[in-house]
Amino acid sequence: MRCTAFVAVVFLATAGILGCGKSDNPPAAAIGQGGTGSSSTGAPGTAAPAIPASPASINSLEPPAQAVYQWLDAIRTGNDAVATAMLTQVARQKALEQDRSVRPAASDTARFQIGSVEYIGEDGARVASKWTDLDENGQPQTDEALWVLRKEADGWRIAGVAATVFDGEPPLLLNFEDPEEMAKKQQWAREEIQRRYEAQQQAQAAGNQPAEGTMMR
Repeated sequence: MRCTAFVAVVFLATAGILGCGKSDNPPAAAIGQGGTGSSSTGAPGTAAPAIPASPASINSLEPPAQAVYQWLDAIRTGNDAVATAMLTQVARQKALEQDRSVRPAASDTARFQIGSVEYIGEDGARVASKWTDLDENGQPQTDEALWVLRKEADGWRIAGVAATVFDGEPPLLLNFEDPEEMAKKQQWAREEIQRRYEAQQQAQAAGNQPAEGTMMR
């Protein structure tokens, strides 16, 4: 059983929308070995903060893909101002109503790739991505995700994500515009991760027990 590290990163990055509150310190469970991101803590609002110009290396990407690039780069570097700005207006408004902010967990070891873009009507899109970081054993682990975007006045913005929580099982869809629903899904994921871990530990312990009737020496 393996819960992907990328889902943990997404959970941490969006925790502020769910009501975890602002903090002067980064999340204790941050993935990676620290980061070099921004320490900005400006409150989110319906008007998106200014976003730095896209690097020349991503100018060839389609607009929705550029938005995902900026979002993932903000998560990777721990830039909460840009991460908040890349959310849809509804998602930012929900955060504003709860006086929360997005607090991404920076990771110096993380890398990502942008994949294909699928347009849905005139103002919707899905963008595939791959996120690679070191697992608990220090080995590279790559996880895939499908980002849901909407075209708004400020440009393409992130509305949600579908990502695999457990290998071989359907992805978990997180709607950033519905904090209550997202909180329930994240709570389920945390409890399921713990349940499976405990079951795995019990199975391993049972496997180490001597068979009934075996002579102990």
